[in-house]
Amino acid sequence: MAFLTKLSKISPLARVCLSRCMSHVPENTVYGGPTPQTADRRVTLNQLKQKYKKGEPITVVTAYDYPSAVHLDIAGIDICLVGDSASMVVHGHDTTLPISLEEMLVHCRAVARGAKRPLLVGDLPFGTYETSTSQAVDTAVKVLREGGMDAIKLEGGSPSRITAAKAIVEAGIAVIGHVGLTPQAISVLGGFRPQGKNVSSAIKVVETAMALQEAGCFSVVLECVPAPVAAAATSALRIPTIGIGAGPFCSGQVLVYHDLLGMLRHPHHAKVTPKFCKQYACVGDVIKKALSEYKEEVNNGSFPGPSHTPYKMNPDDVNGFFNELEKLGLNKAASAATAAAEKMNTAQRPDTETS
Repeated sequence: MAFLTKLSKISPLARVCLSRCMSHVPENTVYGGPTPQTADRRVTLNQLKQKYKKGEPITVVTAYDYPSAVHLDIAGIDICLVGDSASMVVHGHDTTLPISLEEMLVHCRAVARGAKRPLLVGDLPFGTYETSTSQAVDTAVKVLREGGMDAIKLEGGSPSRITAAKAIVEAGIAVIGHVGLTPQAISVLGGFRPQGKNVSSAIKVVETAMALQEAGCFSVVLECVPAPVAAAATSALRIPTIGIGAGPFCSGQVLVYHDLLGMLRHPHHAKVTPKFCKQYACVGDVIKKALSEYKEEVNNGSFPGPSHTPYKMNPDDVNGFFNELEKLGLNKAASAATAAAEKMNTAQRPDTETS
């Protein structure tokens, strides 16, 4: 009783602090305290595992900037991958090889500002993780710390890549593996060629995926492999597979934002847009039409009209402005200002009368 009497006399701030200490908060929320479980919270690895266990498909989209990340957020996409394919799609290169870590970090930060719900995964670009496990871990740390990502993705299944994946996982960073067509290895693969089309290549895809699983990867991307190979890998693994050009038997699918929207119509992009990509819209045609209309309206003087010229001066200020310009000897400018004011007033009168 005495304790309760003393408690009633302490300051509100002290009472809040004490109540926190006495709170029966679940251990897994101790750092942030109890928060509402809303749909707007970041997708977690545990949630993805639950989807996988239930057989629910996982949706992944590759995006590179703030506006596209906001769109993914609104659409409720599970994972946003900031891919090194930005080298081709955004920077106009013919391969993914030229993009640097610094450029990737700019894309990662922009996406992180826009996508509040999807799990964020950043690609490790070519040349930033192959030299040693120490280099791989350092790069992965940068992608999380400086890029704002939740996890990383790395390509390939050579022994050194498996070792790198294992080292990154042991450093406390979640990793997605990537097998099949690995664009960073096009000099070895002989170009952007599908993999797993013969027995030895198909077995290699499955074995490499299993090795990445054993290294601690929480998921594996299967790119450009026949559907039976993807089905076999998906069945053999205990982690989700994300297909891209790998048929319908994976645990989830990934497409590039620009590709699925039909956004680009430049010959270069027609060359690099993959055959397996389904275009869910023709946004490129809409953009082209809008830009053409804008150009035409600027050329014929119809834009900007009164409704897009919102900032006004009252008549007294217009006259005062006119007089000050004349004092400065800027008679031509004074006449231009007066003529503009009269023209805008004339153009806006019908709107005023209607209202």
